[in-house]
Amino acid sequence: MSPPTNKKETQAFLGAIGFWRMHIPEYSQIVSPLYLVTRKKNDFHWGPEQQQAFAQIKQEIAHAVALGPVRTGPEVKNVLYSAAGNNGLSWSLWQKVPGETRGRPLGFWSRSYRGSEANYTPTEKEILAAYEGVQAASEVIGTEAQLLLARRLPVLGWMFKGKIPSTHHATDATWSKWIALITQRARIGNPSRPGILEIITNWPEGETFGLSSEEEEEQVTRAEEAPPYNELPESERQYALFTDGSCRIVGASRKWKAAVWSPTRQVAQATEGEGGSSQFAELKAVQLALDIAEREKWPKLYLYTDSWMVANALWGWLERWNKANWQRRGKPIWAAEEWKDIATRVEKLSVKVRHVDAHIPKSRANEEHRNNKQVDQAAKIEVSQIDLDWQHKGELFLARWAHDASGHQGRDATYKWARDRGVDLTMDSISQVIHDCETCAAIKQAKRVKPLWYGGRWSKYKYGEAWQIDYITLPQTRQGKRYVLTMVEATTGWLETYPVPHATARNTILGLEKQVLWRHGTPERIESDNGTHFKNSLINTWAREHGIEWVYHIPYHAPAAGKVERCNGLLKTTLKALGGGTFKNWEMHLARATWLVNTRGSTSRAGPAQSEPLQTTDGDKVPVVHMRGMLGKTVWVKSALSKDKPIHGVVFAQGPGCTWWVMQKDGETRCLPQGDLVLG
Repeated sequence: MSPPTNKKETQAFLGAIGFWRMHIPEYSQIVSPLYLVTRKKNDFHWGPEQQQAFAQIKQEIAHAVALGPVRTGPEVKNVLYSAAGNNGLSWSLWQKVPGETRGRPLGFWSRSYRGSEANYTPTEKEILAAYEGVQAASEVIGTEAQLLLARRLPVLGWMFKGKIPSTHHATDATWSKWIALITQRARIGNPSRPGILEIITNWPEGETFGLSSEEEEEQVTRAEEAPPYNELPESERQYALFTDGSCRIVGASRKWKAAVWSPTRQVAQATEGEGGSSQFAELKAVQLALDIAEREKWPKLYLYTDSWMVANALWGWLERWNKANWQRRGKPIWAAEEWKDIATRVEKLSVKVRHVDAHIPKSRANEEHRNNKQVDQAAKIEVSQIDLDWQHKGELFLARWAHDASGHQGRDATYKWARDRGVDLTMDSISQVIHDCETCAAIKQAKRVKPLWYGGRWSKYKYGEAWQIDYITLPQTRQGKRYVLTMVEATTGWLETYPVPHATARNTILGLEKQVLWRHGTPERIESDNGTHFKNSLINTWAREHGIEWVYHIPYHAPAAGKVERCNGLLKTTLKALGGGTFKNWEMHLARATWLVNTRGSTSRAGPAQSEPLQTTDGDKVPVVHMRGMLGKTVWVKSALSKDKPIHGVVFAQGPGCTWWVMQKDGETRCLPQGDLVLG
């Protein structure tokens, strides 16, 4: 296949190979140079990077691995590998069953960083990769199957800390989204088999267990293997103990519990602690069994466990570790002190170990399996009422996040919104959050109170005394401007605009002073949303110095900002029409677009320029001469030179003395004496 020669051919090639996206690791990183030449703003240029990507993706397709079928069952292990690189994220899902030397892939995913994700900290990038991987894995294997997160960074540790780190680049809402999905997915399943289990959780110190992959697959000599419990002579059964350990997230910390069960005495002994994993608990259970044997002065000990780690270690790994000075590749093995203690005590006591299969159906279970079930029950961590209260608080935290992020919807809508994003909530927790929500209470109160905008007029205010303001975003111009401050007079809907490069408090004040205060006088009330360019100390100080009441709209309550939002939509539509269907050269068209919005009207309603204000008031410093019949009228502005044609305009405000503020058709605003104006 020859390389593409233009954008269309490149797009066709990318569309054809899109099928292999899930079959090829790091697909998006490989083909990213090809996507660069298809962008509208880029010219087509086929360089060395594109040629290398073209050749590499063809080679990857030729050697792509077939995706295996999704298998289910307690013995199936679902492993999610995730990684965050310099240019993007990648994750893959694998399944492995006993007897397979290597797992089967279920899919490969990758994507580049979006927006500010490239600025995330390394920890945040790893959490993002795990978050995306958990979402993709849930679509393939469902949300009920257990998922093992491959070791890279301790993702679950951050999720269960309950607080956002002080140094972070992602927003609090993004962190809440990560916490909500991953912790909720982790809690699915039995306490001894959580929905998500990290390999880093099983090895808290972050080290490997001390074995390479070849050593793990190596058959260990079972010289000290104990016989099945059913075949053990009656006189020897008194020296038999069953061990087990478990781990569970309780409250904000991880707790472990180790237990020992004596079949002949029908009693169990247990010990608990914090901070360890289930493997650490298995280790403590072995130490507890050795304590019992030494205390009772047994000549031997038959140890029965369902942990392959414990069985393999006591069968042969301890001797190998001892010879290597309890190190692996120059680093101490995991839990070295505990293993040293066990090795020292095993030398003085004859210990034989047998691995018990814990996944046997009841119909085939024998006495050995039933005893293993007893110790499994003894090792379970009971949840106290305090812990249940904490769990309830966790549910409320998730419900509060879903309610806020969904836009303060009702109970059923919030429940559906959360379910669509993989978060299961109870109706009771959602109802409690809605009942305690201050924003929802404010919205209900606002609906009960008669709005100031009533019957087409703000009944409380006169012309120019109340304004609604907002920012709209447009494509950046060559001068660097990409925002427009829109200011709407409340009683008539008159629109003023002010283009700026950045939406800041300082630009907000400049726009208000130039477009509102200098033309229409100082208002009594200004309304805005809760953006940082409106809600800050600089704005508060300026408003206080000018005696202006600044009111912030209720979040998620659209009617509060209806006036300015309608004008924003009209302004954008007009700018797009003047630009031939795009926002090209919008700054050149802004004055004319503002003019058209202000002179709009319909068969049943006059536009802002034709509406008659309620009243104009006398100024404190300059006396105002009120002349009815002029305000809001279309006029012709006489030129200073008799040869020039008059200019069309609209009178929108009265100036000092016998002067009027006029917006001309070309967008310029002038304060002119009445003698220069002719009613049109």
